[in-house]
Amino acid sequence: MKASTLANGAATRATGPKSLTPGRAGLSPDDLLAAYRTMLLSRKIDDKEIQLRNGGKIFFQISGAGHEAVLVAAGTQLRPGYDWFFPYYRDRALCLTLGMSPRDMFLAAVGSSEDPANGGRQMPSHWSSRPLNIPSQSSCVGTHCLHGVGCAEAGLVYSRVEGIESRETRYHTDQVTYVSIGEGGTSEGEFWESLNTACTSKAPVLFLVQDNGYAISVPVEVQTPGGDISRLVSSFPGLLVSRCDGTDYLASYHTLEEAIAYIRAGKGPAFVHATVTRPYSHSHSDDERWYKTPAEREAEARRDPLVRMRQLLLDEGIATDDELAEMLTAAERQVNEAADSALEAPKPDPSTAALYVYSPDVDPSSSRFDAKPRTEGALETMVGALNQTLKDEMARDARIVVFGQDVADASRREALETPGLTGKGGVFRVTLGLQRLYGEHRVFNSPLAEANIIGRAIGMALRGLKPVVEIQFFDYIWPGFMQIRDELSMMRYRSNNHWSCPVVIRVPIGGYLKGGAPYHSQSAVAIFAQCPGIRVVVPSNAQDAAGLLRTAIRCDDPVLFCEPKHLYRQTYNKGPYPGPDYTVPFGKASVVRDGHDVVVFTWGALVQRSVFAAQQAQDHDGISVAVVDLRTIAPCDWEKIAAYTQRTSRVVVAHEDQLTCGFGAEIAARISEDLFEYLDAPVKRVAALDTPVAYAPVLEEAILPGSADVLAAIRSVAKY
Repeated sequence: MKASTLANGAATRATGPKSLTPGRAGLSPDDLLAAYRTMLLSRKIDDKEIQLRNGGKIFFQISGAGHEAVLVAAGTQLRPGYDWFFPYYRDRALCLTLGMSPRDMFLAAVGSSEDPANGGRQMPSHWSSRPLNIPSQSSCVGTHCLHGVGCAEAGLVYSRVEGIESRETRYHTDQVTYVSIGEGGTSEGEFWESLNTACTSKAPVLFLVQDNGYAISVPVEVQTPGGDISRLVSSFPGLLVSRCDGTDYLASYHTLEEAIAYIRAGKGPAFVHATVTRPYSHSHSDDERWYKTPAEREAEARRDPLVRMRQLLLDEGIATDDELAEMLTAAERQVNEAADSALEAPKPDPSTAALYVYSPDVDPSSSRFDAKPRTEGALETMVGALNQTLKDEMARDARIVVFGQDVADASRREALETPGLTGKGGVFRVTLGLQRLYGEHRVFNSPLAEANIIGRAIGMALRGLKPVVEIQFFDYIWPGFMQIRDELSMMRYRSNNHWSCPVVIRVPIGGYLKGGAPYHSQSAVAIFAQCPGIRVVVPSNAQDAAGLLRTAIRCDDPVLFCEPKHLYRQTYNKGPYPGPDYTVPFGKASVVRDGHDVVVFTWGALVQRSVFAAQQAQDHDGISVAVVDLRTIAPCDWEKIAAYTQRTSRVVVAHEDQLTCGFGAEIAARISEDLFEYLDAPVKRVAALDTPVAYAPVLEEAILPGSADVLAAIRSVAKY
């Protein structure tokens, strides 16, 4: 490991580490002057943005001051458009080194439609560039670490799966994926999950921790045991761990040189812990004078990387005071010109506000996905239909990778080769046999970590793979919710359609299986309907499950594919496998039973219960009841809802989710708002009680809605 820089937290940091500055081997005077020029340019952009923010010309500012030396050292040795980059908001100097222009950065700051990163949709310092291989970054701390690992793994997949079209253009054998983070961000679980997977897969990832000593106002020794993150990670197998004084350009350059060479040689991931300073406050809304002592701020000022680099150039006789003054004047002129140009740039047209929530190119609700099923053949359960669909789609598209907890047949090769061992293939065996057919590079197990699964899938999708991942139970999707809500669903929108993540998340959902209890019975799909950018699908029978899953895989948006596990092996929803090209369009409801007195809108496990209730109402009360299976709730078939509301004037909405804030409430509200004049009775909702689902069967039966509840609602609206 490199020289120790943190031993006793803040006290050691205030005086700064002793630099172990190597010689200038390999770096010419021109190299050093170019590095200083970029460092200076980065600082002057920060200064100008602060001025503009104080003048009300821009709306957010966060600086990279104090981090410039190590970032320029990294950018100088990495390859834009060749390597991949997952920076964080302090990485201005890196992005300048890679090829972003000052004007690009000011266009982001003013929120211009000409901003090449996001067209005014994302905050400044949230870097993105297609040509440079910098995927759009969010404001979430640490989530991008998993994207970086998934991106690196995608390169490994391209190198190993020969069937992928044009795969040789999609990866390089010595490619590096750069992931940077502040020391505060290393407290996030996703950081540790990313290290875990990077080491187990030997992913070519460079982790750069830029340790400026504070996570806003929280000092490092409060964030990290012992105040030293590199000490904590030093025992990870296969991880090269180094540290350096990140305010010293030469020390940073040579430390990164060793780390990058290690990765390019195929030895695995590397971790560089660079201690830097933060001479400015966290952001424009912070004031570090509230929590940093004057002595600490003075000590930091002495370690300013620009001051140190300037002194190096003078001491080595590379530049004179006058030459450096001219360089400063030139940088200020360039920055002012870029800022003035950006301030004159056009702002986004308000009419574009709703663009790119979903793909503008592939509409999964279009007639393109309206296919006729094959009707002959043996009847399949939902599990069988889903399994065969995955097999067919993986044969059609070699970019598809399937992973999650227990989805492989067996992770150990000797188990696969043992006669009589069928393999696991998922807890419900939906993925059984996929690994044997398509190999361990396309079907593999993940750690028991839901954010890990989804975050890595995002990184793979950014590289052009098609991940179809499984979350073992819907009840455990919540550790991955931020990846879904803040990353997966927003990627296309926040990047102005430059980046997308068409990931399919398969998840068994719901109750009606005895013994499920509170943690194997949840059905909160309405929460995901509030995530613009993601499609939400809930099939009710084997044939629809096959067609909807195929549409999910072939569409260009992220899809949450909810599989009611109660329906996996029911006999009443069996059907012939509809064929390898059968698709069902999203947002197109199915009329399971027609009628003219009352309509029941439903989905998933409540479809069959509603059909049974409708038959009871017909047989015993003479009520003609239509049952409409929505099949998807995002998008929702509002046209069919309107048509059957107008036709019957009496509406029941039945779903397995809880009553309060279930998606039925949205349907009822829309009907009341848009179709009130057609109603002859209030809309009636049938749903679970507002409680968890209990373990005892008698309690579960009381909590979850049944056919009797649907029948009671039908009778209620019919006699109103």
